[in-house]
Amino acid sequence: QVQLVESGGGLVHAGDSLELSCQASGFSLENLAIGWFRQAPGKERESVACLSASDDSRFDGDSMKGRVSISKDRGKNTVYLRMNRLKPEDTAIYVCATELYLQSCAPHDFRLGTWGRGTQVTVSS
Repeated sequence: QVQLVESGGGLVHAGDSLELSCQASGFSLENLAIGWFRQAPGKERESVACLSASDDSRFDGDSMKGRVSISKDRGKNTVYLRMNRLKPEDTAIYVCATELYLQSCAPHDFRLGTWGRGTQVTVSS
């Protein structure tokens, strides 16, 4: 079964760090662009970070610029999102997605790819 499964979310305090995982099954993440996105209640989905298929280009969305890093572990077929200095406004469901080619780090450019179901991150003040 082709799927992406996110994990690592939870309740943290403002200022804390958190690492999310996105594990693929049924297919390889090799040579695929990866994106992390988030959506808070009542808000549109927004970009958090993206990694190009060749792993040589990384993009941070405006929402968490300078506070995130994205990486890939080929052996575990998993992509990670490290988030630092978390704020209450970072509270959202975080979702990963794959696409054949990274046109931009915008959700609509991943609309035809594979999406996970997301993991909830809640940041208390």
